[in-house]
Amino acid sequence: MESTGSTFQVYDTTLRDGAQQEGLSLSVPDKLAIAGHLDELGVGFIEGGWPGAIPKDTEFFRRAATDLNLKQAVLTAFGATRKAGVAVDQDPQVQALIDSLAPAVTLVAKSDIRHVERALRTTAEENLAMITETVRHLRDHGRRVFLDAEHFFDGYRFNPDYALRVVRSAAEAGAEVVVLCDTNGGMLPGWVTEVVQEVSAQTGALLGIHAHNDTGCAVANSLAAVEAGAIQVQGTLNGYGERTGNADLITVLADLELKLGRPVLPEGKLAEITRIAHAVNEIANVLPYQRQPYVGASAFAHKAGLHASAIKVDPDLYQHIDPAQVGNDMRMLVSDMAGRASIELKGKELGFDLSGDRELLSRVTDRVKQLEARGYTFEAADASFSLLLQEEVHGAQPQFCAVESWRVITEFRDGTAEAVCEATVKLTAGGTRSVATAEGNGPVSALDHALRQALLPVYPELDAMKLTDFKVRILDGESATDAITRVLVETTGSGAVWRTVGVGPNVVEASWQALLESFVFGLQAMGAAPRL
Repeated sequence: MESTGSTFQVYDTTLRDGAQQEGLSLSVPDKLAIAGHLDELGVGFIEGGWPGAIPKDTEFFRRAATDLNLKQAVLTAFGATRKAGVAVDQDPQVQALIDSLAPAVTLVAKSDIRHVERALRTTAEENLAMITETVRHLRDHGRRVFLDAEHFFDGYRFNPDYALRVVRSAAEAGAEVVVLCDTNGGMLPGWVTEVVQEVSAQTGALLGIHAHNDTGCAVANSLAAVEAGAIQVQGTLNGYGERTGNADLITVLADLELKLGRPVLPEGKLAEITRIAHAVNEIANVLPYQRQPYVGASAFAHKAGLHASAIKVDPDLYQHIDPAQVGNDMRMLVSDMAGRASIELKGKELGFDLSGDRELLSRVTDRVKQLEARGYTFEAADASFSLLLQEEVHGAQPQFCAVESWRVITEFRDGTAEAVCEATVKLTAGGTRSVATAEGNGPVSALDHALRQALLPVYPELDAMKLTDFKVRILDGESATDAITRVLVETTGSGAVWRTVGVGPNVVEASWQALLESFVFGLQAMGAAPRL
């Protein structure tokens, strides 16, 4: 899409601004996994965090240099201009932005004179010098630079002359785009339109929009800014963010493409947006919002009656788009219907062509529907879904062992600070029955150690595999201790990462399912031949 003579930019800040959501905590592996999904979606820029200020973000950029193979997106570091009274080449946080090796940097700067004087406790001129010198310094080091003009809309309405000076200073110093931030989230679409048009006319700078949702208008404000001439839109997947969240990039992108006719993603990627939105929810351990526009489970749900009768004649009568355009599916609320479009697309990605066999696609869809009704989700568990498809396409999953039984004992010994977990696994592999017992840091760790102990003599490939992440979600909070538990396990091996899912009446049973599937998938991926 072209706007004001420059290519439109989709900028995702899930890993930084989205991570500020209450109750959301992303580990470095979480951030790397989410970045992979964002790149797959086709966003232009991924803001990874604030290196130098947050140790976890510094580590993320260190690992991203070797572990993250972005095909579409440009990794972007976030940070502040130099401090007041400090030379730019002596500011350690500015240097940390350079050391991050990110090819692009977004600088946050005050654009509201009240914040300059009261929060930064410096002068209007020094703030402008901080912006100019830091932008130039980063440009001199070969970085693309964006400037986030913090509190811009509030500042512009209070003192437009100074807010405009901030924009001009950044643009003249070499900032590629000056992003107008509705930091407090208090704007309405008409106000945003007016301000963006005025700033564009008076500065000639390329502008972006960063909207928060405190008035419930973050998406509408983002669209208003784009229609007024903004060439960059910032947001977070699923609207993550502090307070009421940021502009939901999912909704913004779908609105731009399907309603305004602006192709902002690579061709075909919009059809994968539902799957990716749900995958990120699983990694972030956030319960999906069923009524989320476009990608929510209820986005194209219809109750029996008038709607159902009309839909039988023409589904478009009660749907604003074809759900398949965003990888979702229409469903009638008499049943929990899995998305056929999502299943077919994901199957293709994993190497299974389901499109030519309607009976097979229906069978897989029905099975997924039944499993999802029991609490499973495959959006962030590609390995489990791949094994399911193998079973449906080939009649069986690969079988590397025959499990006879397993058990876990948790014992608290007097005088010790922690309980001891011990697992015993009985199985047959390589023609030999094995009984393995091992201790671990918790029941899942104990099962992992015992399973490895039993299988390593037959499958030495397991030595390259490592359990790297483990997430638990209680699916029915009202049932308290009787609730169903879903477990997501992440495993790495030979440079690959895969995730499996297990569901059960307790965390140990669900963990065993996910753990065993991770071993099966990993052994197959490494080319091990089943030896029973």
